[in-house]
Amino acid sequence: MQKRKALSTDEAFLLSKRILNQFLTYFKPEEGQKVHLFVPIEKFREIDTQIFINYFLAHNLRVYVPKIADDQLVSIEIFENTVFETNNWGISEPVSSQDSGENNFHYVITPLVYCDAKGNRVGYGKGFYDRLFQNVSLETKKIGVNYFDPEEYIDDVWENDIPLDYLVTPTEVLSFLSGLV
Repeated sequence: MQKRKALSTDEAFLLSKRILNQFLTYFKPEEGQKVHLFVPIEKFREIDTQIFINYFLAHNLRVYVPKIADDQLVSIEIFENTVFETNNWGISEPVSSQDSGENNFHYVITPLVYCDAKGNRVGYGKGFYDRLFQNVSLETKKIGVNYFDPEEYIDDVWENDIPLDYLVTPTEVLSFLSGLV
């Protein structure tokens, strides 16, 4: 978190663009594919996924974002005209709470604080994404995005933690399925 907060707004945006380019180059998403991704929390200087959302919508991918409803993460399909509001945690969410019921995503782009070299991720401690991962299809690619490469192992992994399949950084895509890509 400290390293992220040390980035200027311009640096974070440039790195976010590089992460998007790495994602596009490696995964080559296609029209009609379904992508679930988070809306960034600005105060945590998360990856700017709004540029991902803009790209995906412009290229006719189906885009879903999370919303917390009744203490559960639901997947809301969004469109260019979707109206958003800020929730109690300062997260922008669609006004609609209509769960799409979708779980057959091609990609789930996941927020994280940190990810180790085995794909174990530290999030914000609520377990929303581990529960989402339990319910998506086996073909869904679980992808973390981070400004920084993994440096240390996470040793307090819980039995319900589900590791990522990939990590996309500004300089590379790491696969936890078969090593460095």
